[in-house]
Amino acid sequence: MHMDRHPSVLVIAAHPDDEVLGCGGTIAKMAQQGAKVSCFFLGKGKASRGVKGQELAKEQVELKKEAEAASRILAISRLYWEDFPDQKFDTVPFLEIVQAIEGVKQQVKPDAVFTHHAADINLDHKLAFRAVMTAFRPLPGDRTKEIYSFVDPASVEWAGEDAFLPNAVVDITETIEKKRKAMEAYQSELREYPHPRSLRGLEVQAQYWGSVFGKEYAEPFFLVRAAK
Repeated sequence: MHMDRHPSVLVIAAHPDDEVLGCGGTIAKMAQQGAKVSCFFLGKGKASRGVKGQELAKEQVELKKEAEAASRILAISRLYWEDFPDQKFDTVPFLEIVQAIEGVKQQVKPDAVFTHHAADINLDHKLAFRAVMTAFRPLPGDRTKEIYSFVDPASVEWAGEDAFLPNAVVDITETIEKKRKAMEAYQSELREYPHPRSLRGLEVQAQYWGSVFGKEYAEPFFLVRAAK
């Protein structure tokens, strides 16, 4: 992956912490190389976990603060937010999701986009991918050259015959610690090992993909679309 080609990058995630799990090391590496990285969260998260009302609102405020802290660690330039319901993206007219992405697309004008994988078993993630591909359909004058999908732990491993098969990789050996610290900022989302959303789990996965591609630590991607 030639990251120096992308001065403007947009990461589109269904929920806060997806950006760190899927491509946190890559975000930090691109930012170090001079890219302006923006991140768009389609939903606030938390609502699927049984909390409601004022308690839910309180937890969502806390999660937003955690996302902001993580973004500072990774050197993300700007965060964008939408309010689609957690684990209920399918209750929203698909066009609304597409139009929300198109609105951020016009502001960021990204050279490259990173989002969820098409075969993700999490429905919010799957719909996010479909909406991204619709919003970024090739049109005259578009500057977006590449679209990549990333792994969200425990969401693509069980997709059966549609399992994630990466065709691109980023060596994150120099930024694995930033990825780790960014995930540590998401205290309300962290779990104990061997949960994949644990600090050790995050490192084990990066080590695994590193061993696959001959690196110490790596993040895998599927290059969905490329244009010269």
